[in-house]
Amino acid sequence: MRMIKLMFCLAALASFGGAIAGCSTTEGFGKDVEAGGKAIKESAREHSN
Repeated sequence: MRMIKLMFCLAALASFGGAIAGCSTTEGFGKDVEAGGKAIKESAREHSN
């Protein structure tokens, strides 16, 4: 279980870094963060059942 949490955190950090590098405006950053949040929410739903 600890390894899964570590892998999830590393994936989240990598995604966040990509989001920061990929957007050049505040609006673009907000969209990237929103998309990341939706992906995390969906992943949590899939793994909770």
